[in-house]
Amino acid sequence: MTAPRPGALSLHGPLSGTSVYVVPVPASAPAAHAAGVERMLASYRSIPATAAVRLAKPTSNLFRARAKRDSRGLDTSGLTDVISVDPESHTADVAGMCTYEDLLAATLPYGLSPLVVPQLKTITLGGAVTGLGIESASFRNGLPHESVLEMDILTGTGELLTVSPQQHPDLYRAFPNSYGTLGYSTRIRIELEPIKPFVALRHVRFHSLTELVAAVDRIIETGGFDGVPVDYLDGVVFGAEESYLCVGVRTTAPGTVSDYTGQNIYYRSIQHDAGVKEDRLTMHDYFWRWDTDWFWCSRSFGAQNPRLRRWWPRRYRRSSMYWKLVALDQRFGIADRIEKRNGRPPRERVVQDIEVPIDRTAEFLRWFLDHVPITPVWLCPLRLRDQHGWPLYPIRPGSTYVNVGFWSSVPVGATEGATNRLIEAKVSSLDGHKSLYSDSFYSRDEFDELYGGETYKTVKKTYDPDSRLLDLYAKAVQRR
Repeated sequence: MTAPRPGALSLHGPLSGTSVYVVPVPASAPAAHAAGVERMLASYRSIPATAAVRLAKPTSNLFRARAKRDSRGLDTSGLTDVISVDPESHTADVAGMCTYEDLLAATLPYGLSPLVVPQLKTITLGGAVTGLGIESASFRNGLPHESVLEMDILTGTGELLTVSPQQHPDLYRAFPNSYGTLGYSTRIRIELEPIKPFVALRHVRFHSLTELVAAVDRIIETGGFDGVPVDYLDGVVFGAEESYLCVGVRTTAPGTVSDYTGQNIYYRSIQHDAGVKEDRLTMHDYFWRWDTDWFWCSRSFGAQNPRLRRWWPRRYRRSSMYWKLVALDQRFGIADRIEKRNGRPPRERVVQDIEVPIDRTAEFLRWFLDHVPITPVWLCPLRLRDQHGWPLYPIRPGSTYVNVGFWSSVPVGATEGATNRLIEAKVSSLDGHKSLYSDSFYSRDEFDELYGGETYKTVKKTYDPDSRLLDLYAKAVQRR
């Protein structure tokens, strides 16, 4: 059992034997949420009709620059909490700006979790629904928005609408991947699933990308690995001859667990020469295994240097802290100044998540390793739960895709975004898509073809006829 942390509570019942950070939902939460909604509506009414409406929030997990605005944004200060958890129906009502860190802290005492818990603690539920999200349960549970039963959305007209598959289904379907350009969620009701106290991990080494992808396909088709049902599945590629699948199985069996919030680093623990390496984590620590070192990106700040890490406060070893450091770099151009001082050219940020069909994944990985000097890369298999699809991110239901995540920089090319443009072209040629949380360089026609342009325009005209909210292309590509 891990040692209790500040604010930790030893759990009994479904998660007996573990100590995790939990936050009980207060009885006053519904009233507090209602007051928060009223403040948001009042802030909407105070924004001039000629000004674009956008959120006023102190943090973000986006990696694309945005134009500065003089007008005040929507007040979301009262929309950050869990409203209620129903352990009988396995559902939760959650405010749109609630982080997954707080959401999980509210559901864990019931032995429940969201169906998909994105990797970073400060990702909000509303952000994962309108901007997509993914994690190692996505091969069986799809994307976060697929577990949404209903939402309250503030539209561009200032109306607060409850949407679901039955109510305003056009907005319900188009909301995922709209990035706040069709409205903002104030309340989201989601499905939850039962969990267990621990996750038993098997890190499987591969020397061939083709063999790794074939193993992913087998696990998804059969639901198991070596005859054991699999609950979680992701992977890491360090090179063409060194890659791993991380196979997770929930368990109640007691035993020693690892801790990667201290001196040990999770992604380095995966590596070994051959065969299978086993590990165990508490359920809580499994969900946040990537957050402590921002996958592997904390190395850019020296946080993986053993001497520095020893003095780096544990509470600051988290993705939100690293993101603040990145924001400072973007504001003052620190990295480019260092490169210039050392006689090197500026660097192009290549921070992307893409999805390609599983039968094109090995091809993409080989191309990427040959053309883009970034490793490691993250792999996360995905299959949609919903057979009707989602028009603004039209990957095929019933088909397996693999998300490939890579987050670093490369020397600048001859044109702006040269490497990002190469990646966009390659992904499109393989019938794939990429997420829009970072820099994009598509033409308007390319963008509309990839991201449900006609459907988007129709829904936009219905729920934001005066264009109070930004246009998706303007926001994602033109960086407005």
